[in-house]
Amino acid sequence: MSEETIIMYRPVGPKELELIAASGFREFPPRLPEQPIFYPVLNEEYANDISRKWNVRDYGAGFVTRFQVRKDFAAKYPVQIVGDSTCQELWIPAEELPAFNANIVGLIEVIAEFK
Repeated sequence: MSEETIIMYRPVGPKELELIAASGFREFPPRLPEQPIFYPVLNEEYANDISRKWNVRDYGAGFVTRFQVRKDFAAKYPVQIVGDSTCQELWIPAEELPAFNANIVGLIEVIAEFK
């Protein structure tokens, strides 16, 4: 498998960040039953926007994580545009999250915090 990677971002709330930290910043936690899709985003600006608008409102704080995923694995999922052209996500079915986590290269890092 190739080690060529793509950088992705994930806006998270405090509870999800605690679970990421508990994994040693190596994986994202399983989805809840009402969350059938895991959606990493493809640009930092969009991730910041989601975190500021939604995570702060819903959880009192928002964080943006950055991580790398093997490019050949990520290519299995078509890019979804969910607004303007900067709003790009991958939609990973919840049952495929363990495979996604196994294709993260390096650690998940927190690059922004909003309150």
